[in-house]
Amino acid sequence: MLFRYIITLLLSVWMHSLVAQSPAELDSRNGFKDIRLGTRADSVKGAKLRKEFTAKENVYPSQTYVVEHPEYATIGDVKIKSVELGAYRNLIETITLITDKDPRLMKALENLFGRATYDAKNYQYFWRGDSVILTYKSHSKNSLILEYRSLVIPRMMVEDRKSKIDKIAEDF
Repeated sequence: MLFRYIITLLLSVWMHSLVAQSPAELDSRNGFKDIRLGTRADSVKGAKLRKEFTAKENVYPSQTYVVEHPEYATIGDVKIKSVELGAYRNLIETITLITDKDPRLMKALENLFGRATYDAKNYQYFWRGDSVILTYKSHSKNSLILEYRSLVIPRMMVEDRKSKIDKIAEDF
């Protein structure tokens, strides 16, 4: 009897691991629909530059784009209220989606990327891949924020800062 219980438990754990994808799926998608992290922000359909600014220690300016295109209006039946892109050197660093609150969204994400990790400090769920982090958190009573964040672009920012310091050091 105990042997059957153990076999059933092992089979159910194995089947669950087959159904849920891994965070490698998040890396392979690398963004939302056809918006890919690390690509040029001005090539996205319906992207309009909202503002350009230079963050405290960055060498190059960053940009914020607003995307208005009917292709990005829904995720299945869930309405998307807004799509924003954060870019550095015109390369997409973040994709921020504000959507209607719908529990089917979380179920779909867990079906795609596996079980989420809960961050109690920031009250959010997240999935982490090698080059992408996807966060899921409440924005207001009726809306959610989904944010895709590249882990490659911040490394590029650090390299740019180091190269700026090296250029200053060469002048001495």
